Amino acid sequence: MIEGCKIGDRRCQKAFYEKFFGYALKIVFRYIYRYDKSVDTVHDGFVKVFKNIAAFECTNDKDLEKILFGWIRRIMVNTAIDELRKNNMIPEIGGMPDYIWEEPDESGNADQLVLYKELIKEIKKLPPSYRAVFNMFVLDGLSHLEIATLLGISVGTSKSSLSKARHQLQKNILKHSLEVSHVVHQ
Repeated sequence: MIEGCKIGDRRCQKAFYEKFFGYALKIVFRYIYRYDKSVDTVHDGFVKVFKNIAAFECTNDKDLEKILFGWIRRIMVNTAIDELRKNNMIPEIGGMPDYIWEEPDESGNADQLVLYKELIKEIKKLPPSYRAVFNMFVLDGLSHLEIATLLGISVGTSKSSLSKARHQLQKNILKHSLEVSHVVHQ
């Protein structure tokens, strides 16, 4: 499929797009919380993927899927950040249809899916600058230097934003779990 995409085979590109669309949308949605805007950004990201796929190389077939997922993630994160920058990082609010969270190869662990969705809800409550740094560092694995470069901030600001985001998330999650516990014990 990758080789087909490299030569511009439309059927391979369509199959590639369909296979990775849900994955890409979940990544973009962590930055842009309006479904319609996220879909547009994912489409822009796939344009970049197909434009640059000829440069994608992986010599180890065993790690191909892992490396490909990382490569796609990096493109989608950068595309989402570009979109946020264009819009002055205005927080986007909206919902995402439940089918987006379902992965065809998912092992059926519903508890993890629920926890992931709850975490994303809490992340959405963070201020945009904290949310972006948290997503990039914790969920996408970027370094503070990479984050600083992409967002046009200092490394210290990136570290500070991450610390504040973690603190706020811990506080919100603790508050939520206490509320749930109180309701359950009534």
